[in-house]
Amino acid sequence: MRYLMMSKDSGDSTPDEKLFADMAAFVEELSAAGVLLATGGLGPDGIRVSSKGDEITVTDGPFAEAKEAVAGFALVEVRSKEEAIELTRRFRKIVGDGESVIQQVFGP
Repeated sequence: MRYLMMSKDSGDSTPDEKLFADMAAFVEELSAAGVLLATGGLGPDGIRVSSKGDEITVTDGPFAEAKEAVAGFALVEVRSKEEAIELTRRFRKIVGDGESVIQQVFGP
C-alpha cells in the first residue's frame, strides 16, 4: 500500500543541526528498508489550474497562510495504514509541533 504523507508548515521554528541529523537518520532508515519511495520539500508558491465546462483558469499562488500550506512530503510503501500512521508519528516526534496529513495513493 502506498501512502502520501504531507507535512504542513508550522512556521514556528528554525531547523537546527540536531533536526537535520535526526531527519537524515530517519530518511536513511526508511530508504534502507525500501519503504521510502520519494521525499521532498515544497515551495510556498504554487499554480492552481481549475476547470468549469470548457473554461480553464490558471492562477499563481500562494493560496493559504504559511501555517496551512503543505511544506513537504514523503511517498512510502508500507503493509498497512497503521504502519503509515506509525511512520508519521515518528516523523512528528522528530520535527516537533505541527500537522501532517496521510492519504492512500491508488494505482501502479
